[in-house]
Amino acid sequence: MNLHEYQAKKLFSEYGIAVPPGLPAHSIEEALRHADSLDGPGGWVVKAQVHAGGRGKAGGVKLTRDLGEIERIVRGLLGTRLVTKQSGPEGQPIDCVLIAKQVLLEKEFYLGMLLDRSKSRITIIASSEGGMDIEQVAAEHPEKITRVLIDPILGLERHQCGRIGFGFGLNDLQRKDLNGILLALYRLFIEKDLSLVEINPLGVTREGRLLALDAKIAVDDNALFRQSALEEWRDPNQLDPKEAIAKRYDLNYVALDGDIGCMVNGAGLAMATMDIIKLRGGAPANFLDVGGGTTAEKVAEAFKLIVSDPKVRVILVNIFGGIVRCDLIADGVIKAVRDVGIKVPVVVRLEGTKVEQGRELLKQSDLAIVTAEDLDEAARKAVAAARGG
Repeated sequence: MNLHEYQAKKLFSEYGIAVPPGLPAHSIEEALRHADSLDGPGGWVVKAQVHAGGRGKAGGVKLTRDLGEIERIVRGLLGTRLVTKQSGPEGQPIDCVLIAKQVLLEKEFYLGMLLDRSKSRITIIASSEGGMDIEQVAAEHPEKITRVLIDPILGLERHQCGRIGFGFGLNDLQRKDLNGILLALYRLFIEKDLSLVEINPLGVTREGRLLALDAKIAVDDNALFRQSALEEWRDPNQLDPKEAIAKRYDLNYVALDGDIGCMVNGAGLAMATMDIIKLRGGAPANFLDVGGGTTAEKVAEAFKLIVSDPKVRVILVNIFGGIVRCDLIADGVIKAVRDVGIKVPVVVRLEGTKVEQGRELLKQSDLAIVTAEDLDEAARKAVAAARGG
């Protein structure tokens, strides 16, 4: 679950990480009040609050020294959608802006912390070249990126903080600031069950102190049961509408760009299904895991999700009946196809307990359901159907 910048900065402040003064605004009137209360010689920065990076290059971050211009900027952002390299072509809705004091910087750094699953370690990623072009720096100058693995038993050690401070070329006071920031980020990461925390840029002010100019936080969805306060910060408007519906029915759904809708039980099997579709020349329209203990109701909701995507030309159902018998799955598929009114071809591959009975039920139905004996055959038939075959 992603947090907005103003929410992430609130957490930063609670953990003692310095951020510029700023307040969220959901209306022009609120934005003007905040700007007036944050008046200062440096002017203001107005930042669109969306769950996507690249806001600056997309026009979602505006600087001004004119209080009268705040209204024009906010009016041009609120109620629109911001399209960035990370948002997709539809963009993300702007329902809130952050009004903050503009801070003049002498130097910008990048600082992030994430879970490196290949190493089973929390990892610090740091670069002396921060700012909007950090992706370009990582691609063209990987030597400017420092990675530090944190031992889960020893925790973050001061010599590791010192290594990053040395790479940044900081003086003694700034290294002390950095040590405090890194230790606070690590504590925040652990205590709030984060999967990512990012500061870009981490700036050196003209007074020579470190300040987190931006903040990005992602919380591990699997740990939200013990982070109820953060769960309340979820912004459903930033989710794909179909993904929001999927969450309601405990379905794991991610929209993709292809035309073959997929309904599978099990994340690993879903990934394998998408791989086979690609191997056979097709393109999956979604990742959809209905779970091991799926029911007829969940199958029906899964079909509704899939057909709500106008790009879908065929649906591939790939179910392994272990916890739930294949005959019950087949009965649920038949009922769902009838009730939902599916107008596109449906290819079904079943395997597992009572698979023969399940296949027989599908064959005896009066519906245009195509059966397949194995996953490769199912993928071939789905790709052929998507091409009009």
